Formats: sequence, C-alpha cells, structure tokens
Amino acid sequence: MKEKLYTIPLNDAFQADDECPFCFIEKKIEEDMLDFVLGSGSSYMESDIREATDKEGFCRYHFQKMFDYGNTLGNAWILKTHYQKMREDMQTQFKKFQPSKSSLKDKFIKATTRQNPIGIWTAEKANSCYICNRYSDTYNRYLDTFFVMYKKDAAFREMVEHSKGFCLHHFGDLCEMADPKLSDKEKAEFYPAMFSLMDASMERIHDDVSWMVEKFDYRNKDADWKNSKDAIQRGMQKLVGGYPAAPTYSYKK
Repeated sequence: MKEKLYTIPLNDAFQADDECPFCFIEKKIEEDMLDFVLGSGSSYMESDIREATDKEGFCRYHFQKMFDYGNTLGNAWILKTHYQKMREDMQTQFKKFQPSKSSLKDKFIKATTRQNPIGIWTAEKANSCYICNRYSDTYNRYLDTFFVMYKKDAAFREMVEHSKGFCLHHFGDLCEMADPKLSDKEKAEFYPAMFSLMDASMERIHDDVSWMVEKFDYRNKDADWKNSKDAIQRGMQKLVGGYPAAPTYSYKK
C-alpha cells in the first residue's frame, strides 16, 4: 500500500519500536495540542479558540499538563475568560436549582446514586476537556486507519505482528474496533495473531521485571542487566498506557 499523508503517523509509530504504538501517537497528539493551546502561535488569543476552551474547559489531568508546560500568561488568559463563562453557567444553575424534598428512604440511598442537579453539573464540567475531546476525535481516525492498512497492506500487517504489542488500554480499543471493521474470515486471523503477540509481549515484560528483581541479589551484582534497566516504566506502560518516566513537556519560546 503506497504511503499517504494519513498513514505516515501509524507507520512512524510502529517503526519507533515502542511498547505501544498508540501510546506513541497519543503522546505526539497531546504534545501538539499543548503547543496549539499554549505555544508560541498564541492560539489562546484567537476568539474562536477561547470560545471553545471557555465552553469545554480542561480536565484535571490536562490542567496539570498545562501548568507543567509553562507559559504563565497563556494559562492566565485561558483561565480568565473560562472563569467568566463558568460563573455565568454556575449562576444559571443556581437560579434553576430547587432542593429535593427529604424523605425517610433518602437516608438509605447511597450518595453516588443521588441526582442532585448541582452535583450532575459539576461532574459534567469535571469530565469536559478541550484537549481530551480533540484527542478522541483524532485517535478514532487513527483506529480507522489502522484497520484500513491492516486489511490492505501486507507489509504493515507484518510490521504489526512483529511489533512489541500494545498497552492493555489500547489493545482493548483495537479489539472493540475489530468487531465492526473486520469480516468473520479476517477476525479468524486477526484475533489469534493479536492474542499471540500480546501474550509474548506480556511474557517479555514479566521476564525483564523479574530479572531486575534478581539483579538486587548480591550474587548477581556483576551480571548483565540484559533488557531490565527500564523494565519498571515499560511494565507500567504495558498495563495502563502512557510514559511514567517521560520528562515534562514544556513551553518553547
């Protein structure tokens, strides 16, 4: 299959020899979004961008990333108008609010099952994020592209089957997407190949972590580290995704 603009990131991700190509893509998208929101291009000064960030806000995880990224002025501008929007929304919620009437059965209902309008609103705000939303749209397109390439490009399929596998999170997404994207015949080939790949990947990580433990035995102090020096961060990534040892991505003027 001839390489096209939309296939390049996937090919690059698998050629990076990462524990999970989709973690590799996720990191790149997130860094691009941080640059877009807070970088030297000053997107935060554009009215249409700020209108979107004011409305959608950011989740706790990405607020932390934005703080670590730096650019005090950019963060301040985003917060200034976002707070104005949040206060307007909050005041609207307060005006509509009517406390529910208490009853005896309320005392036996778990707090998590209650439907307090303010609680629902704050939960929606906590889960709304400008960066998450754009990442989700882009990520879904890459999943679509993965299956287009997997079905049509034998070289790509071979590269996938000889890769280091995926983190469990992204592997689950692949399996979910495989059901509607593949025919019964294709599934009969895809799932056994991916299960074998993941099992071998998990065994490899387990062996690396186990050898790291053995290296702390004084009898092995002069033995070779083999592939275990970075086994902890790779082991964590394989289970939940991400890069535990990655340096902070920061603002470049």
